[in-house]
Amino acid sequence: MCIRDSPVSIASASDLTFTTGGDQGTYYGFGSVLAGQVSGATDTTVTAITSGGSQANIEALEYGDAELAFVQSDVMAYAYEGTNIFDGAAVQEFSTVANLYMEQVQIVTCNPDIKSVEDLKGKNVSIGAPGSGVFFNAMDILGAYGMTEEDITPTYESFGDSADSLQDGKIDAAFITAGAPTTAVTSLGTSKDVYLVSLDDEHIDTLLETCPYYTKNTIAADVYGLDADVNTVAVGAVVIARNDVSEDDVYNFVSTVFENVDTITEAHAKGAELDLEFAASVTAVPYHPGAAKYFEEKGLTVATE
Repeated sequence: MCIRDSPVSIASASDLTFTTGGDQGTYYGFGSVLAGQVSGATDTTVTAITSGGSQANIEALEYGDAELAFVQSDVMAYAYEGTNIFDGAAVQEFSTVANLYMEQVQIVTCNPDIKSVEDLKGKNVSIGAPGSGVFFNAMDILGAYGMTEEDITPTYESFGDSADSLQDGKIDAAFITAGAPTTAVTSLGTSKDVYLVSLDDEHIDTLLETCPYYTKNTIAADVYGLDADVNTVAVGAVVIARNDVSEDDVYNFVSTVFENVDTITEAHAKGAELDLEFAASVTAVPYHPGAAKYFEEKGLTVATE
């Protein structure tokens, strides 16, 4: 396993950059709320910024361009273990802060005739921005249906760009991995009829056999005003930190978030999904000592090495 050096140390232990996702994604919207809450309640200043997604966020931490990041749980494991997109180049200079919510793999279309994954064959489909985890989610799901990238005409766009392309009829469908409701999808729904493609149980089971980091998930019909619930899979949305962020700062982040769930929920719907046991459920990557300190106070034990 090759572990790349991390040449840059954080500039200020109490002024942290939190790299999130696209400006129409849940990472940025929710991350901005969390950053504001922590900055207002403690002497740790957190600034949320937009980014290209999970892979880009891990690389930002690795090279000292940020101290905190949102990542998909699957991409986090790839990085730490040196597999998939990080094959032979593991990144281990980061720790888990908290698992915050589940983010669903959403296949969005404005074409009512696209009702299944097989219906994507030959279609123009956005499969995520470069550096995002969406691409690998798309490949995993297509693979479960016996399809590959060659069975579609792929484009590589962020959530916002995908929504714009659907709006303009430039693409037929888009993969979006984010907590539902997602701003890009709800915004699209104000001007177009929006549909989500369900995954059937047989192919979900096939996917879970080879990709156990997914869990079966349901997006309720009322989330987007759909006619029926949508069956899909989800991964965890995890906050991670560079190992050299101070224990006090990570403690401030975690404790502020989980001691102010009601206030956070008033500002963003994802706050309602915050749960201490879920936050402490990550096993693929050790926890930061600052996070472990808070969880221990709440009677929860997490691994730090």
